[in-house]
Amino acid sequence: MKFAAIAMTAAIATASAVSMAHAAGSDTSSSTPTCKKGYVYSSSKKKCVKQTSEIVPDRSLKAQGWALARAGQYEAAIELFRLVADKSDPEALNGLGFSHRKMGKVEQGIGYYARALEINPDYVLAREYLGEGYVKMGRVDLAREQLAEIGNRCGTTCEEYLLLAQAIDTGKPIY
Repeated sequence: MKFAAIAMTAAIATASAVSMAHAAGSDTSSSTPTCKKGYVYSSSKKKCVKQTSEIVPDRSLKAQGWALARAGQYEAAIELFRLVADKSDPEALNGLGFSHRKMGKVEQGIGYYARALEINPDYVLAREYLGEGYVKMGRVDLAREQLAEIGNRCGTTCEEYLLLAQAIDTGKPIY
């Protein structure tokens, strides 16, 4: 399917300067390049290209979105996550939730996490971030529900469980 995607507003971000590797959402490399406004990195061409000049694969858009989110470029990350062709991709929805929450739009972020979990209830990273959103809202009861769900899915020693437990204990989101 061919379509003309909207131009993104990604500022140049250096993901290596930020140590939020956990926020990546998947095992994408933290060295994912980001490009100036109106351009997206093409892994096949190994350079930034105008977004309208070719369709960039969803996995590249998500990797670049997470690189921008890790660098605190939340608005640019949101634009990339919105370019993902598969509108039911849990990782892209999680990225939208994360970026909105970090911008202070916690309720909107929670909506994206909920959609991601409707599609993949076992996506524990989305559950962790959802729990952190609840912590931010002061809804520790709902955060504890997510902690229990994470425990049921990956145990009480997995990273997502430990980080959400810490957020609940301190009353502050970790990511």
